[in-house]
Amino acid sequence: MTTHVKRAFKYRFCPTDAQAAELSRTFGCVRKVYNMALAARTQAWVTRQERVNYNATSAMLTAWKKTEELAYLNDVSSVPLQQTLRHLQTAFTHFFGKRAMYPRFKSRKKSRRSAEYTTSAFRFRDGLTLAKMTEPLDIVWSRPLPEGAKPSAVTVSQDPAGRWFVSLLCEDPSVQPLPATGQAVGVDVGLDHLVTLSTGEKIANPRHERRDRARLAKAQRNLARKAGGEGANRRKARLKVAKIYARIADRRRDTLHKLTTRLVRENQTIVIEDLTVRNMVKNHRLARSISDAAWSEFRSMLEYKAQWYGREVIAVDRWFPSSRLCSACNTLQDTMPLHVRTWTCDCGTTHDRDVNAAHNLLAAGLAVTVCGAGVRPQRSTPDGQSATKQKPSRREP
Repeated sequence: MTTHVKRAFKYRFCPTDAQAAELSRTFGCVRKVYNMALAARTQAWVTRQERVNYNATSAMLTAWKKTEELAYLNDVSSVPLQQTLRHLQTAFTHFFGKRAMYPRFKSRKKSRRSAEYTTSAFRFRDGLTLAKMTEPLDIVWSRPLPEGAKPSAVTVSQDPAGRWFVSLLCEDPSVQPLPATGQAVGVDVGLDHLVTLSTGEKIANPRHERRDRARLAKAQRNLARKAGGEGANRRKARLKVAKIYARIADRRRDTLHKLTTRLVRENQTIVIEDLTVRNMVKNHRLARSISDAAWSEFRSMLEYKAQWYGREVIAVDRWFPSSRLCSACNTLQDTMPLHVRTWTCDCGTTHDRDVNAAHNLLAAGLAVTVCGAGVRPQRSTPDGQSATKQKPSRREP
C-alpha cells in the first residue's frame, strides 16, 4: 500500500546579484519581524499577564508596515514575514507544552538565514521563480522530484559558508512500506565504534571532526588574529572556518544517512538506547567526541525512516544496565568502568563490552514490546517498575 508523506528535497542554487540582494533583504526583514513580535509578546506577558497569539502579531505587522521607520518591510514579499510569525507561534506552543525552552531573539551574525514561501509566493513552472523576482533560480537539480510533484512550500536559506540552498516540500507517493522481515537487531552506540550490532558487527567511527581538526585549528587561529569588525580579511578568514565546518557536517550527515538506511532496510525491529545526549556532553572530556558522533541525529534518522518504511524502533530505558549485565546468565556486575572493553562473568563467559550491550538491548527491547512500551519508553509500568528493569537480577553469593 502506497504511503503519502511530506518530504523535503534540498538543492543548491546560484543566485544572480539581484536575487542575492533581494534574498538578503528578505532574510533581514524576517529576522526583524520575528524579533519585534517576540519582544511584543514578551512585554505583554511580563506587564499585563496577557498571551498574544498569531492573529494579534499579524495585525501588529500591518501597523508596522504603515510607519515611516519600518516602511522598508513593504519592499519584500509579505509571505515570509507572515510565515515567521507562524514559526514564532509554533515556538510558543512548544514552550507552553513544556517541549522546548522559551523562544530566543534571532542574531544577525549567528542565527540561520532563511525565508519560507508558500504557494502564493512562488511559481513552479519552467523552474522556480520567487515573489519579487523576474527570473527563476538557477538550481542544481542533483536528483529529480517525484513524478507530478508540486511543492507546497519553499524554504530558501544561506549557510555560514555562503552556500545557497532551496528546500522544496512535496508529497512523495513513492515512499511505501518495505516487505516485512523477521529480523531484529540491537544497536549500541559508542565512540570507539560508531555502532555495534547484536550480530557482532562493528561499524567504525569515522571521526570526521578529528580528521579536519588540524585544518580547523589553523583556520581558527588565523581568524583570531584578524582585527575585529567587518573587514574584508576577517570576512574571508571567517568564511574559511565556516567551509571546514560545512565539510565536516556534510560528511557526517552522509555517513549517518547511509548507515540508518541500511539498518531500516535489513531489519524489521531496531532496538536502541534512550540516551540523554544533552546531559552527556556536559562531560568536558568526552563532549567533543560525543558531538562528533551525532547520536541524536542518528536516532532521529532511524525513527523517521522506520515510520516511512513500516519498521519499528524501540528505545530501551536509559537506566537499563546493558553493559554490566551478562547476556548469558543475567548476572549484574557491580561496576563497569569505561576503560574495560572485555570482561569475564562468574559463569565463565567472556564478553566484548559493546557486543554484550547490544545483545542485552535486543532482549530488553523485545521485552519492552511485550510490556507495551513504545519508542519513547515510559519511566514506570503499572506495578511502579520500569519495564526494562524487571529483567536484571543480581546473583547472590
